[in-house]
Amino acid sequence: MRKTQITIDVELDENHIPEKMTWNAQDGGVEKEETKAVMISVWDEKASEALRIDLWTKEMPVDQMKMFMHQILVSMGSTYQRATGEDDVAEWIEQIAEEFAVKSAIKM
Repeated sequence: MRKTQITIDVELDENHIPEKMTWNAQDGGVEKEETKAVMISVWDEKASEALRIDLWTKEMPVDQMKMFMHQILVSMGSTYQRATGEDDVAEWIEQIAEEFAVKSAIKM
């Protein structure tokens, strides 16, 4: 069995607010790549619930956070379709993403 690792390093200020974050994914050729936001979800099988870590730095602009959230919503539709084969629900998720883009003033 082969193992790989993805890591996220977070530098905090005195109030424990992220100031700088970098991530590494050796198999993907990523080493100490700076990022302003991270969202990680894992499935807790015992509790049957998703556990999340959402972090962003003080320097993450609001307009970029809106785009980040929009792209996550779009990718959720694609992931849902690949995982379940339910095209209709995946399309609905993508419609929600587009509505979000309009309401958040990313798209007109």
